[in-house]
Parts: sequence; C-alpha cells; structure tokens
Amino acid sequence: MNIENRQITVNGLSVQVVQKAIKNLHLGVYPPHGRVRVAAPLAVNDEAVRLAVIGKLGWIKRQRARFHVQPRQSEREMISGESHYFLGRRYRLRVVQQPGAPKVVLPNRSTMELHVQPGCTPGKREWVLHGWYRRQLRELVPPLLEKWQSILGVRVADLRIKRMKTKWGACNIEARRIWLSLELAKKPVRCLEYIGVHELAHLLERAHNDRFIAIMDKYLPPWRTYRQELNSAPLAHETWSY
Repeated sequence: MNIENRQITVNGLSVQVVQKAIKNLHLGVYPPHGRVRVAAPLAVNDEAVRLAVIGKLGWIKRQRARFHVQPRQSEREMISGESHYFLGRRYRLRVVQQPGAPKVVLPNRSTMELHVQPGCTPGKREWVLHGWYRRQLRELVPPLLEKWQSILGVRVADLRIKRMKTKWGACNIEARRIWLSLELAKKPVRCLEYIGVHELAHLLERAHNDRFIAIMDKYLPPWRTYRQELNSAPLAHETWSY
C-alpha cells in the first residue's frame, strides 16, 4: 500500500499526516499527551488538512485537556502490595514464588495471586499476568460477540487481542477482523461490551457519522455512558513513543 507520512504545523500545533489509499479524512487525538494525527486520502493536499484541523481546534483542545487530567498508574513493578485491576475491580497483588507452572489465582474479591518460579524477573511476572488477561478475554469476548452479531446481523471472520496504545479496539472491514485492546481485561464487562458493539457497528457503517451514531443509539442506548466510564478510568503506564 502506498503510504506517505509527515508532520505539519497548524496554528502552532504539530500534526502527523498519514496519506494512504482511503476514501475519507479521519482526525484523531491520542493519549497520553494529545498527539494529533490525520489519516487522509492520497489526493488531499496540506491546505485541505489544515482546514480540517482548524475546523476541529475546539474539539482537539478539549481532548488534549482530558488526557492531561486523566489519572495514570505508575509503572508496575510486579511486587506484592501493588494494585492491579480485572473487570473493573481493584485487586491487591500477592506474588507467590514456588516451583511449578506460573498462574494467576483470585482467592477472594480483593486479592490477586501471581504464582511464579523463585527468582522470576518483573518482566516475566508481567508476561504471566498479561497472558492470563489474554486468556480471560478469549473466554469473555466470543459469547458477547455472538450475541451482538445476531442482534446486528453481521458476522466477524476473525478476533484478535493485542496491546494497543492509542485505541480500545479496531475493525478491518474488508477482512471482517476485529482487534481488541488487552487493557479491556481490566475494565468492567459493560465497557468491554461497548467496544465490541462499536467495532461490530463498523461492519454496518465505516465512518463515525450520523448513521453510525444512530446504530449505536438504537442497539446500545447507554453507549455514551460506557464510553465516558471507559475514557475516565486510569490509564495504564506505558513507555510511549511515536
């Protein structure tokens, strides 16, 4: 695919412009510091991009302000006593070092036990926890998707889960493939369901336009509340680089 990537400045604001073989221009503001990115068709020139950004300056400023005040977790050291989340509930981590296969256990509603080999490094501990999160999503998501595919009358060919720094989910319409962020394992099920419905709705309408909003309003009326809950929750620590 022919892709052009460059930076331009609009009213003192640095904007990443990615031009590729798409039909419509898309503008996004991404955490943690409000990076502005425009995906534009190959035929669109810089002046058209500048006009699009200027027309959205108020919205861009509001998004950047929201990211600025949104709480963030400190970098996790994967030691006993840390707070970790699963399905919206906060757990106190207890690292159990013992021989045997690594695993994660929830013995009660406030403790998350991480069983690892003695001398296991923090990086390995995190790898074990992320693997457990991935398996939990692999169990939780298919029934939700099956439910909503029937409701919306669409069908997904492939579901994938990965660590995503700037999105909760994505949909490849041509391949009918949905990607979900691993971070969703930490959020309430209603937020996970909202993202699933959002991505499925893109199989009916590609753009975030009035028709897309109408679909969300019809099938999941509280979606704005779920979106607000999701976007106001603490962000995970990341070593962000672009």
